[in-house]
Amino acid sequence: MASLFFGSQVNNGASWQLLLEVAHAMDAGRWRSLWVYDHFVPPLAGADESLDCAEGWSLLGGLAAATSRVRIGALVTGNTYRNPALLAKMAATVDQMSGGRLEFAIGAGWHEREHEAYGWDFPSMKERSDRLEEACAVIKALFSSQGPVSYSGRYYRMVDAPFAPKCVQTPHAPIMVGGGGEKRTLRTLARYGDVMNVSGSPEQVAHKIEVLAKHCADLGRDPGEITKTIMIPVALVDDPERAHRFLEAYGAGMSGEEREQNLAIGSADQIRKVFERYGSVGVQGIIMSGIPMNPRLYQRLSDEVLAAFD
Repeated sequence: MASLFFGSQVNNGASWQLLLEVAHAMDAGRWRSLWVYDHFVPPLAGADESLDCAEGWSLLGGLAAATSRVRIGALVTGNTYRNPALLAKMAATVDQMSGGRLEFAIGAGWHEREHEAYGWDFPSMKERSDRLEEACAVIKALFSSQGPVSYSGRYYRMVDAPFAPKCVQTPHAPIMVGGGGEKRTLRTLARYGDVMNVSGSPEQVAHKIEVLAKHCADLGRDPGEITKTIMIPVALVDDPERAHRFLEAYGAGMSGEEREQNLAIGSADQIRKVFERYGSVGVQGIIMSGIPMNPRLYQRLSDEVLAAFD
């Protein structure tokens, strides 16, 4: 069986007490990473904007102090929400607080309604991609430099910017550039990043890995230096009839065979088989989404699914 590591994105809308209970269950289990999301209103389509949605990086500070083993991160941080030099400072601080357990993840930003609600500019996709590339250059320079950093780009500038303390991890917290855009995002990843995170069927993910390898070749980089991860909805459902309804709901437009092969929904055995398919195409880590905030369910997944990949 392929060797895989696992994480899960939790719900920022849960109470702090429940989030702590889930975090402690993950910390005690086989989970490698715990992720919050970087949004200011619930990010699901049609969600009630009046519902609770805690700020993700503030949660990471609390989780750094409340856990001792599991790695933590925001999947993914929207670049349009913060100046990248500020974000680098926040990241190094959380890495210090967690004793070197931060997974740093950044993306171009997509939630237009959020920008409208809070008065933030929402540039074109091209500009957001340009900004992401500059932001990654700024953050990488601050993480890596042994002295003050100056930078002069179209969108961001620094003049002899000091940066201390640095990350506990060496050379720095791993940089995940989230998203599967083949022309820009994966090239930015190849230039600045350490971790890939995409979604799609195993065949689609295999194609993204090939595109990344081509970008790495163009830039003179070994693609093996970049860890390949995916994000995938997961539902552990014991009742076969209920699992079938879930598969039909999530797999609209898929054939029955495609649902069985590509959707991690149903029994622990079904979930393990789907994960094995991803492992066979080069995926090294799987980050789950959509898991109910139930500590006992996280323990079950650890015992019944994750244990098979130890």
